Amino acid sequence: MKTHASKVLLVSGLVLLHSAACGPIEGDTPASPDVEPGHQTQALSDANGLAFNGLAVNGLAFNGLAMNGLAVNGLSTQAFSSWFQKDAALHAQVMKYLVHCAAPRGVTRGYTNAQENKTYTWAGGMGLAPDWTSGKPATETEQQLVSACLAAHANKHGVSVSISVLGRTARGWNIPLGPDELSLYPKREACFFGNLFSGEGLYVANDGTTLGSSQSSPRACGLLGENKKVREQCAPLVFVGSCEELCTQDPTDNFYVSCRYNGKTWRPIVTRLRDQDLYSCGDHRCQFTERCGTGESYDSCQEDCGRCR
Repeated sequence: MKTHASKVLLVSGLVLLHSAACGPIEGDTPASPDVEPGHQTQALSDANGLAFNGLAVNGLAFNGLAMNGLAVNGLSTQAFSSWFQKDAALHAQVMKYLVHCAAPRGVTRGYTNAQENKTYTWAGGMGLAPDWTSGKPATETEQQLVSACLAAHANKHGVSVSISVLGRTARGWNIPLGPDELSLYPKREACFFGNLFSGEGLYVANDGTTLGSSQSSPRACGLLGENKKVREQCAPLVFVGSCEELCTQDPTDNFYVSCRYNGKTWRPIVTRLRDQDLYSCGDHRCQFTERCGTGESYDSCQEDCGRCR
């Protein structure tokens, strides 16, 4: 599938790890509703993501990145190397999405793993954190946006799903919107916010679409509702209700510019889905999220998947 904007992404599963603070938090840059000058569109596709079985909270310390932000091309500090080498395959995926979220298009960050004699290169894309990318400590706004962006890219099923990602960078520039994007991705999915850097957690709220008992989706953690079992599978991503009730809309009504929760204001990232990525028991197709049974719910769907033997 060809994509047409930097945040229409073919998303694979990603395990997120908790990160320590990246140095002092600076004051936020005032927001402007303008699109970033010269910001080009770019697609990211990857069919080799990792299965998402919960956002791990104890593995990633950003001490190796804190010294120079994301400005250095050789992320070879001792702390970073020690962390990366514990699970090179997993942490290469984390870095891929982190750099894509934080750095702008045309910027790359690399690391040579001496144990493997292998060099990794990760490309920027969305440019949410310009100060951190330029070598300064990440501002609190940048920490929130990168955390929200990582959460939006997590997929507990480990399958590729094309999504639309909306919001603003830390400097208030709108993430570019493709000309047909809203019609190609008509389902408002969720808003994500929080801060992994400070340990304040990650939160998700529904943006007009929730899963009923007969419905399922490879994006289950973005469509959380009352299903306690699904919520537990998405921990520590915490479901907090409705974006409309918690957040302030952008004037275009396409995304939210801020969300208020637990007495604090957060900068969110918003996602949209295609119609075909919402499955329903009764459509005569046994999707991988559905199960055999005797009923009409997605996990006991006789019409699509038959009776269990």
